[in-house]
Amino acid sequence: MSWKLVAAFAAVYVICGSTYLGIRIGVETIPPFLMAGMRQATAGLLLYAWLRWRGVPRPERVHWRSASIVGALMLLIGNGGVAWAEKVVPSGLTALLIATMPLWMTLMDWHWHGAARPGAQIVAGLALGFIGAGLLVAPGQFAGGTHVDPWGALVLFVATVAWAAGSLHSRRAELPASALQGAAMEMLTGGALLLVASGLLGEWRGFEFAQVSQRSWIALVYLTVFGSIVAYSAYMWLMKVTTPARASTNAFANPIVAVLLGWWLGGEPMNARIVIAACVIIAAVVLLIAHRPTPSAKIA
Repeated sequence: MSWKLVAAFAAVYVICGSTYLGIRIGVETIPPFLMAGMRQATAGLLLYAWLRWRGVPRPERVHWRSASIVGALMLLIGNGGVAWAEKVVPSGLTALLIATMPLWMTLMDWHWHGAARPGAQIVAGLALGFIGAGLLVAPGQFAGGTHVDPWGALVLFVATVAWAAGSLHSRRAELPASALQGAAMEMLTGGALLLVASGLLGEWRGFEFAQVSQRSWIALVYLTVFGSIVAYSAYMWLMKVTTPARASTNAFANPIVAVLLGWWLGGEPMNARIVIAACVIIAAVVLLIAHRPTPSAKIA
């Protein structure tokens, strides 16, 4: 495995796992869709401007159309839904509920796009991932024994399916040759859609930037730089150079990071069941990543 793949997987495993806590802190004093829109639009603008300064060719109209579809699915519905749900669902538990994403991505790729039927190793990896996630949630004592808000869980389900659909669409959509440029365009269009949704939902009414806490500002900067520019770009590159099953293994690894951060920084529980579940999830990730050789590709 090349150093680029190792670095990209490290980014989507560790940084994406930490963004759940960052989102929870951000939405403490910033409305969720406004926070997500500010994050994605700023990251997209910065990355797009940097790429144009480097001489990357101007994208065509069809590229913007494709980026808008991906941005709507992954960022408006996916990221926006997660931001909204974290008002009522703990960050660690949010990551666990999103651990179903590799299943939807694998099934969609097989059913809609004619991908190879999932083999025994892929099925075993997905099954282990679900078992690990189930161990983390059962027997309902996670997050202090409180139940999961049903509306929050429903929004997270929709967000997860939308993220999986957008990820698969990005593999076949007419996007720029540069994966970074495509990611920048998706963040720009998705961020714009999030800001429009924020206005339509009335998040601006009565909101003042003076009411935003220092910790929410810090979380927003972290999410913009590391969560979007670094981790999202790395994820979109992985969607081009490896299989959907491998690229989506962050959904199994992220809960480990989220739970550890919740335990370390948020006082959430840590016990033997969580440790065992983490080991099962790691085994699932190993199975999915080791399934087949990864094709090589260039990153701009």
